[in-house]
Amino acid sequence: MSGSLVYDNRELSWLKFNRRVLEEAEDITVPLFERLRFISIFSSNLDEFFMVRVGSLRDTLLVTPNKKDNKTSMTSEDQLDAITQKVRDMLISKDAAYLDITAKLSAGYARMVKPSELHGDDKAFMKLYFEREIMPLLSPGVIDKNHPFPFLKNRSVYIGVELKKGDEKKKTLLGIISAETGKDFPRVIYLPGEDLRFLLVEDVILHYADRLFASFSVEGRCLFRVTRNADIDAEEALYDHDVDFRHVMEELIRKRKKLMPVRAEFSADAPAELVDRLLSHLELDKKYAFYQSCPLDLEFISLLGGRMEKYTELFYTKLSPQKPLWVNPYESMFTQLSQRDILLSYPYEKFKGFLRLLDEAADDPYVSSIKITLYRVAHDSEIVNALIRAAENGKSVLALVELRARFDEENNIDWSKKMEEAGVKVIYGLDALKVHSKLLLITRKTGNGIKYFTQIGTGNYNEKTAKLYTDLTLMTSDKDIGADASVIFNALSLGTVVESSNNLLVAPQCLKSRIVEMIDIETAFGSEGYIGLKMNSLTDRDLIDKLIEASCKGVRIDLIIRGICCLVAGVEGKTENITVTSIVGRFLEHSRIYIFGKGERRKTYISSADFMTRNTERRVEVAAPLKDREVADRVVEIFNDMLRDNVKARVQGSDGIYRKKRRLPDEPEFEVHKAFYLRAYQNAEEAEKLYKPPRKSIFARIKELFTR
Repeated sequence: MSGSLVYDNRELSWLKFNRRVLEEAEDITVPLFERLRFISIFSSNLDEFFMVRVGSLRDTLLVTPNKKDNKTSMTSEDQLDAITQKVRDMLISKDAAYLDITAKLSAGYARMVKPSELHGDDKAFMKLYFEREIMPLLSPGVIDKNHPFPFLKNRSVYIGVELKKGDEKKKTLLGIISAETGKDFPRVIYLPGEDLRFLLVEDVILHYADRLFASFSVEGRCLFRVTRNADIDAEEALYDHDVDFRHVMEELIRKRKKLMPVRAEFSADAPAELVDRLLSHLELDKKYAFYQSCPLDLEFISLLGGRMEKYTELFYTKLSPQKPLWVNPYESMFTQLSQRDILLSYPYEKFKGFLRLLDEAADDPYVSSIKITLYRVAHDSEIVNALIRAAENGKSVLALVELRARFDEENNIDWSKKMEEAGVKVIYGLDALKVHSKLLLITRKTGNGIKYFTQIGTGNYNEKTAKLYTDLTLMTSDKDIGADASVIFNALSLGTVVESSNNLLVAPQCLKSRIVEMIDIETAFGSEGYIGLKMNSLTDRDLIDKLIEASCKGVRIDLIIRGICCLVAGVEGKTENITVTSIVGRFLEHSRIYIFGKGERRKTYISSADFMTRNTERRVEVAAPLKDREVADRVVEIFNDMLRDNVKARVQGSDGIYRKKRRLPDEPEFEVHKAFYLRAYQNAEEAEKLYKPPRKSIFARIKELFTR
């Protein structure tokens, strides 16, 4: 077989992933409202894909039109043509799934109605609501020589209309109305009555468009939405050392909001002539026009969820993160970590297990410094508040805030200002290198000397996403790991990268090369070799080729890749010893695990890095070895359990297509997300029995009695 068959295009592989998300919306075993949420996730994913990846491809097409993908030799134009066709096909499936789900929800739960369907009191209510609450806030515009085409906000819904004046029958004008919601009027309008029925505000505005253009005849109308390129380049700005990079990022964020359109979405019944006129003004080719029968913006789905909570059958069974078995709630984290390493697994275990460490460090008189890398944090971050408290308590606190975390730039800028005001030393990422590592170093000085407490994670310091994303975090007092972490922070403070490290694998200089070494070692073992890798994406051509080489030598390789995978498994003579599994389900798989070897020579790591060139060569990333055998065994067990999943797992075929994993007739169902939560609940029960609050001394009890 041709060697090229072992590679897949990055963008097309991502579309396959988003198709797997859509499959969850089509799966009748998924609760009905959760299926609707998966459609919303699919749409939100697609928005970001067009803003970033399609935007980047279109930029490349303008600058270097003949540049080819290094795996499939597709040009930017080839990729754009393939993307637009595959997206069109998926939108047909999306519309069908949405129609099926909403039809079922209409039967006794909630019903979205169109203005044309209303009669009697409902129609009168809508008319009055429009006249009093909506119409006074609208600013319709006509496009002519005195009124230029307006700037259209990214992903906002608009109404486009074709207009004629009575005395100018041949001349057709274009009208635009913004249906942007917010503080002025809500997106969802609930109809009176016991049943849950609602309208979308854009449908109401569309219905009454003729009243907004009273001196014209409305010849055609449609809803439409524009997606703009969001692929801003912050790298050049970093080289101007006379300007605070935070100010540069604030300006770039403003600029991003005005970049060129890369997609236009239209309601399915949009008149062809009206679409052509809008595309002409937007300077978009027809291939970037997409039609949908479902609402163009599905964010309203989250608003409905709160109104339907009483129908528990529509939702997943409620689950909450549990107390971790390996953390004693009545003993200091410093004491526990001095005795053993601790691993936490989100969302199954409580994020507070990690927060306790940071909170203790903020108040502990023996802690002299706290250093942390922040990529994405919550809008109401307990972590940042702990850092601020630590600084106010006189600790030396260093926070590297990555201002280029896409779509989180504004939140990070705001937090960086608040931390600076509190006395935290704030630094930014390096020139041309994002700092994507999840690394915390606490230095504690007692009479016994200086001791490091280090945390390395696979996911962000974000307590909100920790309830939705699966991630791992390691906390350790290992002195060698702490020493490596100290070297990393010293380098970051000086604006340099780590050239070498003893325990931690640190990109960009000493992660990829060490990974290659470990792959080579397993390759030398041939059929006795083993490699297990779990991550979000695999695109690095160098590492893909090393894995292919290992496969050709007989090494068994298990890959668990949630999203993009540019390696095609099972190709005879090339990748026949490689399996690729993708798990898409209730939680977003986000942890990264590297396993090299078996038995006593096995090496296990957790990491912030995917095997993408941007991670291995253009970011600061950290992978941590799991030295504690019990911790390493637990992570390997997590990995192996994921390979057992036969409900949400899709297995990639040698044709690059992902198919649901086949379950043998007598084989019981094993859904890994459910299994891990069940285990977490069982562990929490065991922890309740294992850990008891310490008994108070007689003196303390007497004192308590007298102070009541």
